[in-house]
Amino acid sequence: MFVEFKKIVESLLREALKRAGYEADDLGLESRGDFADLASSVSFRLAPKYKASPTTIAQNIAENIPKSKLIERVEVAGPYINFFVGAPYLCKTLETVAKEDRSYGNIGLRQTVVLEHTSANPNGPLHIGHVRNSIVGDILGRCLKRAGCSVETQYYVNDMGRQIALVVWGLTQFELDQNKKSDHATADVYIRATAEAELHPTRRVEVSELMQKYEHGDEDTTCLFQDAVRFCLLGIVETLRNLDVEHDTFVWESEFLEDIAGLIRELKQRGYTKEDGSLAVDLSKFGMEKELVIRRSDGTSVYPTRDIAYHIWKAGRCSCMIDVLGADHKLNAMQVGKVLELFGVKPPKVVIFEFVSLPEGSMSTRRGQFVSADEVLEEVTNKAYEEVDMRRPGLSEDEKWSIARAVAKGAVRYDIASVSVDKPTIFDWKEALDFERQGAPFIQYAHARAANILAKADDFDFDGNYNPELLTDEFEIKLIKVIAKFTAAIENVVLNLHPHTLAGYARELAESFNQFYRYVPVLSAEPGVREARLSLVYCAKIALRNTLDSLGVEAIDSM
Repeated sequence: MFVEFKKIVESLLREALKRAGYEADDLGLESRGDFADLASSVSFRLAPKYKASPTTIAQNIAENIPKSKLIERVEVAGPYINFFVGAPYLCKTLETVAKEDRSYGNIGLRQTVVLEHTSANPNGPLHIGHVRNSIVGDILGRCLKRAGCSVETQYYVNDMGRQIALVVWGLTQFELDQNKKSDHATADVYIRATAEAELHPTRRVEVSELMQKYEHGDEDTTCLFQDAVRFCLLGIVETLRNLDVEHDTFVWESEFLEDIAGLIRELKQRGYTKEDGSLAVDLSKFGMEKELVIRRSDGTSVYPTRDIAYHIWKAGRCSCMIDVLGADHKLNAMQVGKVLELFGVKPPKVVIFEFVSLPEGSMSTRRGQFVSADEVLEEVTNKAYEEVDMRRPGLSEDEKWSIARAVAKGAVRYDIASVSVDKPTIFDWKEALDFERQGAPFIQYAHARAANILAKADDFDFDGNYNPELLTDEFEIKLIKVIAKFTAAIENVVLNLHPHTLAGYARELAESFNQFYRYVPVLSAEPGVREARLSLVYCAKIALRNTLDSLGVEAIDSM
């Protein structure tokens, strides 16, 4: 509803500008909290051009704004033009939410999107850094789908690099620990193989030979590589599922080997390459000094070359590509994007996230000094169980563990999602699980409260037969306005690719509901008012559930 309200305000403002004899591209619209439901600072931008005070211009514009049913009043406060919604807006919000239910939040965005995320090397288990990639990507995918897009999520499987060759070589030398999860067992082999290769130069030669054999299609070597990768991926996929992250497609890097020869030939024919042993693309025309190597001196391809071929393939399957990558991939992403432009392919939108760590310190798969995502999730789940056991001792063990797992997953996902991707962060399970802090448990608890109220109202069945005009309390009105902003929150995520803004909205929604719950009686209210307030709780529950679902956090009915 807020998106619709904003569009109406934009239309009315443009009409008023035309009537008042002004021209402006940027209307300066923004939410101003308690000051206004929506405010325009356009007069600031017009003042220098029309040589008049912003206040005078604001008054001239306001006098020319046409009437609208959804807008109760328009006020000028100094240079600001403030818009306030009226009862029809509040009524229509509840009507829309109840009618759309699980589809509430669809803004009619009709794009076909290929979204790549996670894509961790299959040489060991995911750690908390990988998890940030997975959670950010998964939330983007959920929000894009809710907005109306057709989304295919892809995991790009690196089955060709030196790291995977080390795993394959290691598997010929060392035994797998069959008692361990497959990705953890793979990590053990990788770490031992890396240590051996560092000590003995001949081992490094053997690893390089494996890489060349795989690239040239040697049948036995191909089986070794693909079996090793599939084995490790089994464990990685299990971890992702435990975090409620799924991919539609797993695309293997080696699938694009056949495309590389033609790609390199075209770049050479167009005069974009430099050859000095290795072959590189000159990107100086884009203001980039560092060349992009696309073929080694021994004739083998490199990761960026296959990545370019992969993106050209992806571009043919969608109208928009989105990649979620760690900060260490920033330069490579820029270089790949520029080469794609040389081919006339629109580069992907790239979400670069900074690193996440644990209070324990840094993580490195190569040195064996890392804390796996499995260990983090297990620790958080155990702590969540202790909290649930303390709060709800009467529940069965199955119920306690079910709630604990939902709370733990939600805590990990929300805590990571709540920080802007361009900021490094430290995941601290104590803070993530704090029920008093405004994290995932706080929001899940708000949903559970709403569910509990509705469960106690045995005689209530939402059928639209209530009078929303009876909802006049300040906490009721505030809650409706926040519920209405869900569509705007989804729009913000999909247009700006900032999942943390949805996490912020979720906090605002839960806090608004909790204030309503604290100060406004529902079940004991007088007839008529009771039904109206129950209807508001019903709509709040829908908004909380859809928000949590968009964050990949389970909406629990009991905590």
